[in-house]
Amino acid sequence: MDTIFIAIFSVTSIGIACAVLLCIASKVMYVKVDERVAAIQGCLPGSNCGACGYPGCNGYAEALITDLEVKTNLCTPGGSMVVEELSKIMGVEGGIISKKLAVIHCLGDCEVQQMKMDYTGIKTCYAATEVFGGQGACTYGCLGYGDCKIACPSDAICIENNLAKINSNCTGCGLCVKACPNKIITIEENFNAPVVMCQNHEKGGAVRKKCSKGCIACTKCVRECPVTAITMEDSLAVIDPEKCNNCGHCIEICMTKCIKAVV
Repeated sequence: MDTIFIAIFSVTSIGIACAVLLCIASKVMYVKVDERVAAIQGCLPGSNCGACGYPGCNGYAEALITDLEVKTNLCTPGGSMVVEELSKIMGVEGGIISKKLAVIHCLGDCEVQQMKMDYTGIKTCYAATEVFGGQGACTYGCLGYGDCKIACPSDAICIENNLAKINSNCTGCGLCVKACPNKIITIEENFNAPVVMCQNHEKGGAVRKKCSKGCIACTKCVRECPVTAITMEDSLAVIDPEKCNNCGHCIEICMTKCIKAVV
């Protein structure tokens, strides 16, 4: 019996000692948390997209508290309502939130792009890139299996004729950019500006055989741009947004109509 009582006493003593140490540690090591952090986190949409430039919504909330230079209008998915709520919590003026839009640089749906095989593998874009670049003849374009659609928290992407398309629900969060294995999606802020809707870097003849909407590197847009905002880089037209004045001339003269305006 003495052995049992000794064991019980020992275990109880150790438990009490640990409890006392934990209580002391909780007081000594306590870090005061600003109540505004929880309030800010409650306002944010929780998509953790990183469009604000910080690692998720929690990172943005902490940045707002610790750095007075951080603006309250960086959450594009949240829109003006979130900006207003954050500004009230922080006691500052809200400012205007910049509208952003995802752009898929490809027009190669199943009607204009040649198919090289009947792909029967796993129906994801990432998996298709590992099998000869997917079923389309162009390995640079949209694979059409909707990895971007799955990643989108706003239901702003649909798949039509094996081509991803952006609708008006887009908030410009950028999650689709991260999800696309071919890296053909960008986030644009300059609306009505011309964008080259192709990412194929092959020579013009090879592009023609694969897709009727691809850039064929004819250089017509380069030669006729009135502000020299277009250059040809690795057989693909590239528009400099700093030089472009949105005149729309390149859209009109493009041989394959692969230059479109961001709308």
